[in-house]
Amino acid sequence: MDHGENPIAHSIDINTPSIARMRDWYLGGTDNFPADRRACRALLEIAPSTRTLVANNRLFLQRVVRVLAQEHGVRQFLDWGPGLPTRINVHQVAQGVDSSSRVVYIDDDPIVLAHGRTLLDENDETLIVRAKTTDIDATLDHPDVTGFLDHTAPVAALFVSGLHRIPDSPGPEYVVQRVAGRLPAGSFIAFCQLVSDSAAVRQAATDFMQQTTGHSWGRVREKSEVHAWVSGMQLLDPGLVEVSAWRPDSDVTPRQRTAEWEEYGGVVRLS
Repeated sequence: MDHGENPIAHSIDINTPSIARMRDWYLGGTDNFPADRRACRALLEIAPSTRTLVANNRLFLQRVVRVLAQEHGVRQFLDWGPGLPTRINVHQVAQGVDSSSRVVYIDDDPIVLAHGRTLLDENDETLIVRAKTTDIDATLDHPDVTGFLDHTAPVAALFVSGLHRIPDSPGPEYVVQRVAGRLPAGSFIAFCQLVSDSAAVRQAATDFMQQTTGHSWGRVREKSEVHAWVSGMQLLDPGLVEVSAWRPDSDVTPRQRTAEWEEYGGVVRLS
């Protein structure tokens, strides 16, 4: 983690596709390179619904933050793997409810850090730190974070774009369970994971993303695996669902045209 350092643009590899830059392209952004765009188009051949899936993932994140801020009074958010900034980011949603809301962004992608320090770290209530998604203890114990958050008050931990990037060792279950064990009572964990009912799609998409990103990826999983991560935990309604079905704003919320894979998740409240 290196909050406060200069952007490390010199370490950005523009020839190997970046998950953050690929997501940026799917969302209509311009912070991507030819290698990212080629990978995105190739992935659409395997999973034609990917563009809509990425858009629904982002809308899910925004709805989760708004619901937790408005209905549950959460004023502290930890966003693991935020990706490149978009027009409506976590701190903008949270601070739109209460300007005192504090948001910590955690990522280890050099281009995310470079852009994030310029666009996300825009007021005294936002912070960006460098860490891997699996470095839970190092993140929560870092002096910048411990001095920034009130560790006696509820926190919302957001894993809305990163669990499928975690390999089976240590695995997403470790991340979810470790965070659950560290946050105060009354906190929340919001998460989703790429899943497919088709073994062929799971294998093809996983192989493609592994090869494309230089093995900086985990795998597409099954719904039953996701259920196991939160067994015995309290899920907010409507439970674990395809993310566009999680408290949609209206009946015209985008739906995927095909269902070869989906983002599957929900929100857990910690007791």
